[in-house]
Amino acid sequence: MAKNEKAAKPAIDTTNRKNEQLGQFRDDAAGQQMTINTGLKINDDQNSLKAGDRGPSLLEDFILREKITHFDHERIPERVVHARGSGAHGVFKLYESQSAVTKALFLNDTETETPVFVRFSTVAGSKGSSDLARDVRGFAVRFYTQEGNFDLVGNNMPVFFIQDAIKFPDLIHAVKPEPNNEIPQAASAHDTFWDFISLMPESAHMIMWAMSDRALPRSLRMMEGFGVHTFRFVNAEGVASFVKFHWKPLLGVHSVAWDEAQNISGKDSDFHRRDLWDAIDSGAFPEWELGVQIVPEEDEFKFEFDLLDSTKLIPEELVPVQRIGKMTLNRNPDNFFAETEQVAFHLGHIVPGIDFTNDPLLQGRLFSYTDTQLLRLGGPNFQQIPINRPVVPVYNNQRDGFSRHNIDTGKTSYSPNSLNKNSPEQVRAEQGGYVTFPERIDSVKIRARSKSFLDHFSQARLFFNSQSDPEKNHIVDALSFELGKVKTVAIRERMLGILSLIDKGLAAEVAYALGLHVPQSPETPINKSIPADAATEDYESVQVEGSLSKSEALSMANTIKDSIQTRKVAILAADGVDEKALFAVKKAIEAEGGAVKIIAPRLGFITSLNDEKIQADESFLTAASVLFDAVYVPGGGNSVASIEAVPNAVHFLNEAFKHCKAIAADGGAMQVLEATYFSKKIENDEGVMVGDDAVTLAAEFIEAIKQHRFWEREKPRKIPA
Repeated sequence: MAKNEKAAKPAIDTTNRKNEQLGQFRDDAAGQQMTINTGLKINDDQNSLKAGDRGPSLLEDFILREKITHFDHERIPERVVHARGSGAHGVFKLYESQSAVTKALFLNDTETETPVFVRFSTVAGSKGSSDLARDVRGFAVRFYTQEGNFDLVGNNMPVFFIQDAIKFPDLIHAVKPEPNNEIPQAASAHDTFWDFISLMPESAHMIMWAMSDRALPRSLRMMEGFGVHTFRFVNAEGVASFVKFHWKPLLGVHSVAWDEAQNISGKDSDFHRRDLWDAIDSGAFPEWELGVQIVPEEDEFKFEFDLLDSTKLIPEELVPVQRIGKMTLNRNPDNFFAETEQVAFHLGHIVPGIDFTNDPLLQGRLFSYTDTQLLRLGGPNFQQIPINRPVVPVYNNQRDGFSRHNIDTGKTSYSPNSLNKNSPEQVRAEQGGYVTFPERIDSVKIRARSKSFLDHFSQARLFFNSQSDPEKNHIVDALSFELGKVKTVAIRERMLGILSLIDKGLAAEVAYALGLHVPQSPETPINKSIPADAATEDYESVQVEGSLSKSEALSMANTIKDSIQTRKVAILAADGVDEKALFAVKKAIEAEGGAVKIIAPRLGFITSLNDEKIQADESFLTAASVLFDAVYVPGGGNSVASIEAVPNAVHFLNEAFKHCKAIAADGGAMQVLEATYFSKKIENDEGVMVGDDAVTLAAEFIEAIKQHRFWEREKPRKIPA
């Protein structure tokens, strides 16, 4: 048998194993009798025990005490960051064995489906904040593998603000609401954040991402995920490679407009959470492909940037992303708190074949995640909570502590021991025991950063240059908005200096919006973040001008645009609507996987041109264009006149046009379109179509919806020189 060849073996149904494991803890109270936590049946849950019906309550009322005590302790501390999250269960299936680079079984076995749990989140806001804040999105995936849990705890952006974990508390303190007044919530547009950023030029690359449309995803199902750090793969022969992890959404990468995001926050602050839940509930399961960028150990220093620097990415043109498997989210949680809130991710949850690197941000996170779970989940036994349990048995000498679930038998809880034949015993590497990669380290203890970490602007410039013109405009708008909220002029000016080191045109446009001038000699505040005796390089002098000026993979304009699956389309209709046209377009959209809602002046039924009753899904009072991806107006004289007379309906169309969405109308609906501000632009505007044949119009409309947005409607910038 060849070296890497494996004998045939039956697939292990780990997904069912995990579901059965969770099922042991799943309770449904339907039809059951009420008890207290010891199992004692409750006779009266409506009244506390009193001394007479108007007398004082009695201390002996153990039912009252248990109920109130549990209520008092129902809320656990929310996460310091990533507090607002949404979760889902699913499976991961490998396409092709990766045994050449890693011995991790779940990346070698193409027959077994590995169960997963995913939690998406915003970073800066509290649990009660909006889904649509301009923010990084957490993208954490737990694989319940045959060798234990592997947690890939990443974001929807491939880089981060800082290079060293020692700066993380400062970053979060700066972006959180200001401590004197607890304002603003879930927003970075304030003085303390930009004060910190303007003094930390290493954040330049991440700021480009955070101010881009990537910070405003259309859906959690339509955003990429990244492991951020460089990890190691290790194969069965002990040969290591560097690896970057990617999640590629099969629906493409799409965003909303900034103005739209602000409106959605007011209309439905649970927009992303609801969208994910509804998609899974309807059977439109979200899918991502897992991609890896592999760099052999001997190529560690071949790049113009440092692989251990978390403010850098590896351009896909230099190292292509290999798609090695697919993740499908197919089940919503049964209980938000028990699963989504109590899931405890940790970068240190790894399996044989995966190891760490010396990335100083990664190294600090390895400590931080365990530490925070100890506080949030009440002690060292958080791994025994059902959502955190691996699918494989756990045996060790750990005992006791708060909320211990396991009942450990036997008299030995130490190693070595002879009374229990030295059980549990250590596992040899060839039997699956974890062995850390034997990286050679020969150095002195020092608080410093490598000079290879000091180029802070080349990749920020690469990102900006790679954007389409509309995306660049949005970055200008975002920076102008954010810095426009900063009250301290010196911070604005310092930030303009940073922007000028990325792109002088970008800095000039933002300066114009702020009513300021770009500093002639940008401040390079290296001395403010690095000890004076280490500040031997000027930031501008260590910029690396690489051969790669653009990367197609960095622009969302190049994403998948071949489907309308799960896209939400609004049909504006009233009494007298042409039902033939309405149903023809509705049927065509639904056949392509789109979701249609009929919006009418009132709830209930509308009566069509031919007296057919049609259920209205929403009214103009409860619906809004920002909650939909496209709009269609069918004909029918009375319906058209009624729609045109409703200000909210005309606003619905105006707003959809402003946000660059596809709009379709029957020829007989021109009366409505003529009431909009964009009526004179219809002939020359892509994404707005009018036609008399519903079938032909539907086909054109579907193709337009696939494009997601027609950003060319936005006027190009004309900034004075």
